[in-house]
Amino acid sequence: MLDFPRWKRIWLWGLTLVGVLLAVPSINMLAGGGSWPSQLPDPEINLGLDLAGGSHILLEAETAQVRELRLEAMEEDVRRALREADPAIEIGDISTANGRLSFMVQQETQVDAAREVLLPMTEGVGLTGQRDWTIRVVDGQRFEVSPTDAGLNQAVENAMDTATDVVRRRIDELGTREPTIIRSGDDRIVVQVPGLDDPQKLKALLGQTAKLEFKLVDQTALPSDIAQGIVPPGSQILPYAEDGRGQGAIAVKRLGGIQGDQLTNAQQGYDQNGSPIVNITFNQEGGRKFATLTTQNVGKPFAIVLDGEVLSAPNINEPILGGQAQISGGFTVDSANALAISLRSGALPIDLQVVEERTVGPDLGADSIRKGVLALLIGGVAVLTFMFATYGRFGMYANVAILLNVLIILGIMAALGTTLTLPGIAGFVLTIGTAVDANVLINERIREERRRGRRVVQAVEVGYREAQRAIIDANVTNVIAGVLLFLFGSGPIRGFAIVLIIGIVTSVFTAVTLTRMWVAGYLRKHRPADLHI
Repeated sequence: MLDFPRWKRIWLWGLTLVGVLLAVPSINMLAGGGSWPSQLPDPEINLGLDLAGGSHILLEAETAQVRELRLEAMEEDVRRALREADPAIEIGDISTANGRLSFMVQQETQVDAAREVLLPMTEGVGLTGQRDWTIRVVDGQRFEVSPTDAGLNQAVENAMDTATDVVRRRIDELGTREPTIIRSGDDRIVVQVPGLDDPQKLKALLGQTAKLEFKLVDQTALPSDIAQGIVPPGSQILPYAEDGRGQGAIAVKRLGGIQGDQLTNAQQGYDQNGSPIVNITFNQEGGRKFATLTTQNVGKPFAIVLDGEVLSAPNINEPILGGQAQISGGFTVDSANALAISLRSGALPIDLQVVEERTVGPDLGADSIRKGVLALLIGGVAVLTFMFATYGRFGMYANVAILLNVLIILGIMAALGTTLTLPGIAGFVLTIGTAVDANVLINERIREERRRGRRVVQAVEVGYREAQRAIIDANVTNVIAGVLLFLFGSGPIRGFAIVLIIGIVTSVFTAVTLTRMWVAGYLRKHRPADLHI
């Protein structure tokens, strides 16, 4: 019990001092103490949306797009699979009317072979026993390929999961801490970003699908026909972007080209005229396709298409090798940066519309902090008074441990960059109560051992040893609960869990280890014959 070597005392006091020093910038911030000297490190805790204010938006997915996108992808797959069959299977034009693919196999003798090629392209949906596509042959040679309801529902679910991940990556690119991004229902995503008071910036970033395509321009289409919505088979009309370099609309080849999902990087830059652009880099496969496309079409224009709008349609003057390209289109520095972030984060698999937006002011949070601190002070004074009045010197040790516990929690949270939310303040108060309970348990055990007739040192040693077991057992269960809350919760719930876990660890350190060191020092120095506890 009295064996606390010098190195151990230095180690414990060092840990305590580091924790306290880490808390100082946060205390300065919470107290509104003005700017922090720039020469000093400034680890500060982050305040959640309910304390610091920020932006809240609700996104809703256009799930009707899923059917259209699946049909488009299936059309390309069907064409490629039948073309690459051995022998190749010739088909007529593919129709996507009425939500299904329809095409005619040119030779009746190849109908069975075509079915064999198409069947592996359908998959089972979970445990429903259904396939994601149905394949029918009507009139002898005409195939109809239709998505099933189970397949569509599964596709919507997958698209929403992917969209949530993309939204999270885009928010992370903003450098914000502890945003809340959660699914709400089947087709909505809630986004809350503490500290971001510019919801327009958030809307611009999340409202863009960022589906990038490079498509060849159909030069056979006449401008007069395009104006009337008439294009050759296999082409489509796309409008120029409002801020792009062209006006009106342009005809491009519907299939082929290169998708932007093969990008590895995107950065804002400047062209030779000093105008903002976005520099992109393809992966090996994308670079190879881009080199092939530009090599085979030198002298022809190709359109840079973003979210169904043409940014520009430059001529291919020479093959573009090396897997790097530039996107220009009348950008500002901010819009080019936003596009670069969106491209790096990946395209949304489905369009998201902002159906609700709110800016949460910091006034409510400041009021909550004031009331929380007031409650903490009143409760703290009452607890400190009770402990001192009940346990004397040992109560004073417990009181100092509680104060240090508060500072160390703040210090660790600041060092880890965690976020303090309103429920987190509740977690704060709860851990302080846990620390008090630990000291009450220790002191009562020491009293009990004294009543049994043990000598002072033995009573203290047994009291700490027996109480420590109960304290650790109880706190292990609390830590397990906190970890589960952190893993399965979100937003403020995770904030509560973080404070709870950190507080439990620090309360055991301060209430058991530090007070034991102080009590050992007192006993070793004064050798009391009795304890007033």
